[in-house]
Amino acid sequence: MHIQVNGAAIYCYTGGKAFDAAKPTVVFIHGVLNDHSVWALQSRYMAHHGWNVLAIDLPGHCRSGGDAPASVEQAADFIGALLDAAGVQRAALVGHSWGSLIAMEAAARLRDRISHLVLVGTAFPMKVSPALIEASQVDPEKAMRMVNVFSRSTLAAPPSALGPGTWVFGAGMALSRKVLRSNPAVVNVFHRGFVACDSYAGGEAAMAQLTCPVLFALGAQDQMTPPKAAQGLVNAARAAGQSVSIASLPVGHHQMTEAPEETLFALRDFLAR
Repeated sequence: MHIQVNGAAIYCYTGGKAFDAAKPTVVFIHGVLNDHSVWALQSRYMAHHGWNVLAIDLPGHCRSGGDAPASVEQAADFIGALLDAAGVQRAALVGHSWGSLIAMEAAARLRDRISHLVLVGTAFPMKVSPALIEASQVDPEKAMRMVNVFSRSTLAAPPSALGPGTWVFGAGMALSRKVLRSNPAVVNVFHRGFVACDSYAGGEAAMAQLTCPVLFALGAQDQMTPPKAAQGLVNAARAAGQSVSIASLPVGHHQMTEAPEETLFALRDFLAR
């Protein structure tokens, strides 16, 4: 479905169930050059097990209109506006990679309106190689290949994620190209997203403002956001007195498709608390 947010039509996948703002709500936020589809298994499961699901395309991405966020802070403000527009008083936030920074910053700003925070494949600071930032602008196809190689630990996705025989690298490239072409304003959302990740400086300060429990779902073989790069956030959350859970997944940076069931079960059990 589409929801009008800040004057733009924002696409929200509801997992095959009718939207009902009275239910407990979970918002899924994708990373750079992704869209709502990366949460296929997790979003649909939650929608069919008592949750109201909003798996979004960020503004300026794929089915969503509006201007693509140029910073984590701008995207976090959008999440608050989305909840207001949808009539959702309280929600859980689940974010992957860039989406994890957005979810964290939004949770810090919205405070008691956020019931749970799930950070999948997160790191702080989330620095991006200068070579990769440059390639995302001058040679996006090269940068896409780099990302689709380094962010995965397997080229054979489990059947519960994408189906037997799926060409994982090809599917990742196809999604990347689709998202890059989708912006009607001809904004390079690849480059803009990477710059937003690289320049975000508010991670530990955001953790100090949280009022909800936090789950870190980290890939043991993640080369993009290795688990050790999330330790500062873990320490900051604990220092702030938050309840912290850590799920170590034996995969790379695409936890939702490389370990779809393990990611789902960690998410499901955490949200049930």
